[in-house]
Amino acid sequence: MLYSEFVLYVIGDSNFIDAKYSVSDYINGYYNNVRPHHYNAGLAPNESEIRYKDSKTVAKFY
Repeated sequence: MLYSEFVLYVIGDSNFIDAKYSVSDYINGYYNNVRPHHYNAGLAPNESEIRYKDSKTVAKFY
């Protein structure tokens, strides 16, 4: 799935280094931050991870 979404994004990169940065930018900038994932109940992976960590927080004792 990632490949088919990303193909149009990468077209135009002229060398391996440019393509490498484009892939990294796509994954970190869109795929993990914005794109909803069915497995995560429609949340982006980063948002799902934040909610998971918040749900595992132990009670604070004062």
